[in-house]
Amino acid sequence: MGDAGVIDWDFAARTGARLAPRGPRTSRYTAEAVLAELADASVRAEAPVREVTGLADGLPVPAARVLDRPEWIAAASSSMRELMAERNGDDDGDGDRSFLGGKPGGLQAGAMLAFLSTAILGQYDPFTGPNGTLLLVAPNVVAVERALRVPPSDFRLWVCLHEVTHRVQFSSSPWLAGYMKECVSTLGDGADEPLSAVVSRLSEALRNRDEPTDGIVGLLRATQAPAQREALDRLLMLGTLLEGHADHVMDAVGPTVVPSVGRIREAFDARRTRKQNPVQRILRALLGMDAKMAQYVRGKAFVDAVVGQVGMAQFNAVWTDAETLPRTDEIEAPERWTARVLG
Repeated sequence: MGDAGVIDWDFAARTGARLAPRGPRTSRYTAEAVLAELADASVRAEAPVREVTGLADGLPVPAARVLDRPEWIAAASSSMRELMAERNGDDDGDGDRSFLGGKPGGLQAGAMLAFLSTAILGQYDPFTGPNGTLLLVAPNVVAVERALRVPPSDFRLWVCLHEVTHRVQFSSSPWLAGYMKECVSTLGDGADEPLSAVVSRLSEALRNRDEPTDGIVGLLRATQAPAQREALDRLLMLGTLLEGHADHVMDAVGPTVVPSVGRIREAFDARRTRKQNPVQRILRALLGMDAKMAQYVRGKAFVDAVVGQVGMAQFNAVWTDAETLPRTDEIEAPERWTARVLG
C-alpha cells in the first residue's frame, strides 16, 4: 500500500473503542457468569468437534479469550497490523509516523471495527500467539441469546462449536495461515495501480457483461487486475469452505450436546435473513457482511454434499494444501471437486 493506504492501527483501536456502542445491561454477577461459561464452553466444545471432524487429534487446547467490544476491537486491530506489517515491510505495520501519518486510515478502520464489534459473536485469529487465539465477544453473545429467546447455556455452547471448529481447522493445517497472508499480500500489490487502469477494467466489464458486477464483491472483482482477482477468488473460496465446514460440524455435533439445537438453528437462521433498515443494508454491503452470509449457505451445501457422498475422512483431503481447496467452479458443483481431488 502507498502512503494513502497507511493505517495507524493504535489510533484505529482507540477510535473504534470510543465509537463502539455499549453492550446489553447486565449485573456484575451475570457478566462474570457469562465470562466463565464461555471460557468453559470453548474447552468442552473441542472434544466433540475433533470427534466429528477427525482433525487435531492430540494437539493442545489453548484457552480462549472472552472479550468485551473494545477488547475485540483492540485484538482485531493487532491482527490486521500483523497482516499489514508483512505487506508493508514495517516492523510495526503502521508506516509513516508523521503528525497525520496513518490517522485518516486509522479513523476509517476504527469506525469500521466499531460497527463490526456489535455483530461478531466469536472469531478465530490465526495470526496472534504461537497457536492462534480464539476470541469470544461476551456482550454480543448475550444480546443475541436474549433477542432469540433461547436457553443461554445451550446457545453459548452452540456458538463455541462453530468457533472451535475454526481453531481445529487452522491448528490441524498450519499452512492455512500462511496461505491467507499470501493472498492478502497479492491483493495489496495492486493498491498503487493507476486509477485509469482500474476504471478501464470496470468500464470493459460493464460493457461486455462478462464479469459478475452485482454487489460489492462483484464490483471489486471487476476493477482488479488478473493476479488480484485470482487472490480475491482464492480468499473467497477459502472463507466459504471454512464457514460452511464450521456450520456443518456445528449441526452434526449439536444434537448430541446441545438439547435445544433445533430451536436455536431455526431462530438464528431467521435472524440472519431478517430485513434491516436502509442504513444497515448499506453498511452490511460495504463491509461484505451479506457476502459473508452467502458463504455460510454455499459452503455448508458443498460440505454437506461431499461428506454425504464420501464421508468425513475422505473429505478431509481438502485440508492437504492449496491445490486441494475447492475452486470457484466447484463450490456449486461438489462432484467436480470430488472427481479432481479424490479421483
